[in-house]
Amino acid sequence: MNATPVPAASTPPRRMPEPRSAYSVFRTITTRWADNDAYGHVNNVIYYSWFDTAVNAYLIERGALDIHSGETIGLVVETQCHYFVPLAFPQTVEAGIRVAHLGNSSVRYEVGLFAQGAPESAAGGHFVHVYVGREDRRPRALPQALKDALEPLRTGST
Repeated sequence: MNATPVPAASTPPRRMPEPRSAYSVFRTITTRWADNDAYGHVNNVIYYSWFDTAVNAYLIERGALDIHSGETIGLVVETQCHYFVPLAFPQTVEAGIRVAHLGNSSVRYEVGLFAQGAPESAAGGHFVHVYVGREDRRPRALPQALKDALEPLRTGST
């Protein structure tokens, strides 16, 4: 019996830490005692919470997101994180935010997490929000206020 060889899957190149200059907007996040796990560093699930916190706080401050009564809300449909250097309590984390893709109803946010003052990211990742109607959960075109708030994240301006 002859078997047809299966080509080896190509492995994407390993993502590397990024410099602060890769991000134009930063949010400060204070670690908490509860963020550490049994191994003495911040647990992986906390990084995803920081992504959400950094982006949503930015949007709320810019008047682009009303979490209580806005007609449009963002649902996370994809997320990923790459870890480079452990973070631990008590450290201050600085989250750099940028927009990699702006669609009709979706946004891909990229976030770099830096130990305070560190030149390179300790972790980096992304998540995708699909913006939907609060009531019907059907995709909606991005509201103009949201587009306006996201523009500085796309262009590198502040």
